[in-house]
Amino acid sequence: MKDILETIYSRRSIRIYDRKKLEKETISNLLRAAMAAPSASNSRPWEFVVVTDEAKINLLRSKVKYGNYNAPAIIIVCSNLAIAQNESAYKYWVQDCSAATENILVAATGLGLGTCWVASYPKEDIIKLLRETLGIPDDVVPLNLIYVGYPAEEKAPRTQYDEARVHWETY
Repeated sequence: MKDILETIYSRRSIRIYDRKKLEKETISNLLRAAMAAPSASNSRPWEFVVVTDEAKINLLRSKVKYGNYNAPAIIIVCSNLAIAQNESAYKYWVQDCSAATENILVAATGLGLGTCWVASYPKEDIIKLLRETLGIPDDVVPLNLIYVGYPAEEKAPRTQYDEARVHWETY
């Protein structure tokens, strides 16, 4: 396991993948990491749709703008306010599901995998496509798609740190 800061700096959007399939246990570990994320008042509004079926992946690849990547798996991060633990989820579901998403991205990097986060919300056409293709109910909102697989490209670690954007004590 990499040092945590090295893992964070190494996390890059990967758009070219080896065709090697992911094991179910590997995906389950990513979902465990996702569900370890913080959420407002512990509301945990997240649900996940895992797609490994090649025909469904090909359909999504062909129809999702900026999502034509050859990853062997896609995790769709969704918000289901009906299962949320309290009303905080109604205000903060985007932040909660984004925290879960970031946990997947960092955990995948630590496991030697590559990922690419592609937005669906608030794009109604992509939300509709995901609902129709994957049977996602109308009251569940797909926030994003995370393409996951073994990387077939290398990118150097980076921080993108910019001292000009840091303000100490006051703006």
